[in-house]
Amino acid sequence: MIELPYLDIRTPFPPVSEALNDPNGLLAYGATLDPFRLFEAYSNGIFPWFSDDEPILWWSPNPRAIIELDNFHVSKSLQKLIRQARYTVTLNNAFTDVIAACATIPRCHPHGEEPSSETWITKDMIEAYTQLHIAGIAHSVEVWDEDNTLAGGLYGVAVGGVFCGESMFHKRPNTSKLAMCALVNHMRKNNLGFIDCQLPTEHLSSLGAITLPRDTFISRLQKHNATIDSQGHLLSAYKRCWQSGNLTP
Repeated sequence: MIELPYLDIRTPFPPVSEALNDPNGLLAYGATLDPFRLFEAYSNGIFPWFSDDEPILWWSPNPRAIIELDNFHVSKSLQKLIRQARYTVTLNNAFTDVIAACATIPRCHPHGEEPSSETWITKDMIEAYTQLHIAGIAHSVEVWDEDNTLAGGLYGVAVGGVFCGESMFHKRPNTSKLAMCALVNHMRKNNLGFIDCQLPTEHLSSLGAITLPRDTFISRLQKHNATIDSQGHLLSAYKRCWQSGNLTP
């Protein structure tokens, strides 16, 4: 029988070293999805993942997948798409539209290998990450077609210099990869750290993702964890990095 720590509103997260090996990374359950709790989670290498019929489940898998900015792989098809200049890419211009589109994309559950047809981005998750976006910590990248239609994009949580990717989608070929490429270029220009991909997949590996032991990942996350000041306000340098704008490669 699996025994998990229960988190009430005030309970701190247990150390990630206490996460289960099977299922990989399951750490605790309970608490809420308020912005403070989500920020605390991502700052410590933890993220929520659960279905509508489950309590809030918190995860910190081992190993952890990341993309080093200098190792992002731009395929020939993506290079061609960039040269065609068919799309405009923006930052934080349509967060709610992006997360709604991502909610329709199947994704592997942390303790499963096959994509699920369930909408894992539940209504509660959409509301929670929208509030985190309003707080200035969750961000979206949008890819716009020539007729100003949303063709692809991604969203995630930025903890200091680390972008913790949550989900991406595409309605046109390679547009999610174009969003990722624009994000990588933006992070390079601002001397940021790396992209947390959470779990390794074949698709992410094709983009250059590698895996790190969890303790190495946590150590690197802490080195880039400059997000808020002692009063809990977003640092001005952080806000400058993530203000809305054009990211077109």
